[in-house]
Amino acid sequence: MKRRTLRQLRSRLEPALHHHVYVVLLDRAVARFRRVRAENPRADPEKPCVYVGMTGLSPEERFANHKAGIKDASLVKDFGIRLLPELYAHLNPMPFEAAAQMEKDLAEDLRREGYTVTGGH
Repeated sequence: MKRRTLRQLRSRLEPALHHHVYVVLLDRAVARFRRVRAENPRADPEKPCVYVGMTGLSPEERFANHKAGIKDASLVKDFGIRLLPELYAHLNPMPFEAAAQMEKDLAEDLRREGYTVTGGH
């Protein structure tokens, strides 16, 4: 393949695969919020509280933005502890549409496993 053709093909594909889903470990205190309890009626108190999100940035950059108050989810800003890459790293990167669906699916899967989940819209 000619170098110019490969460069054009790569430039078209790379932007399409730059979205990520991510999971943030939250302080257990978020389970006291009525909205969080309502979203997680079958939560296992032994399992952690997490936030599931999607971003066009790297998960590390997005978490830093949450903590800095830049387009933040207030629960992550106030109660976010760290990322949990063991729950999402194998899924990334992906196109926007896939990431939007994966965010919902991952949140639902974690709820089913007993995690207290917020986010995942």
